[in-house]
Amino acid sequence: MDLRTEPQAAIAPANGAAGVPLKPRRSIVLVGLMGAGKTKIGRRLAARLGLPFFDSDEEIESAAGETIEEIFANRGEAVFRDGERRVIARLLAGPVHVLSTGGGAFMDPGTRRVIAARGVSVWLRADLDVLFARVSRRTNRPLLKTPDPRAVLAELIDRRYPIYAEADITIDSGNGPPDATASRAIAELTRCARTRLPPAEACEA
Repeated sequence: MDLRTEPQAAIAPANGAAGVPLKPRRSIVLVGLMGAGKTKIGRRLAARLGLPFFDSDEEIESAAGETIEEIFANRGEAVFRDGERRVIARLLAGPVHVLSTGGGAFMDPGTRRVIAARGVSVWLRADLDVLFARVSRRTNRPLLKTPDPRAVLAELIDRRYPIYAEADITIDSGNGPPDATASRAIAELTRCARTRLPPAEACEA
């Protein structure tokens, strides 16, 4: 997996973003389980804040020349996680942007350290019913290719949510429109910026 390539998935900021009062000095990193809406909400955040947007999964696929599903099948999860860690570190070493990460990225201690040092982590939290309804619309989730994907998702919630809770900000991502979730995220980012990023428990929405 060649991780030296330049980012491929940047999206130009939307017109009219110059009037946005919040001007982040650190990249905004969205974390959470598959189906939480990280890409949809991330694109909206980037457009409204006048920032580029990157999706770490798309960057990994570009660097590897394979889909995430193919990397899992051909090389295994450990190889994927190693590449994911390096791609995220490379992206966060660049200019300020909004970054959507894969569901397992924040579970890696090295990745969490990089995010803490260079970004602001935002956990998009959703309950099992919401997540399962969303992920059921797609068939390219390697971890859910089992006879009982709902049970696997429930196990991931039990295992990962205590780690996601270490994020700087927590925003609930329910069945409402993505724009509403993006607005809540901007409000919390603005509040935290004013107080110089307090601990996660002081930044929950």
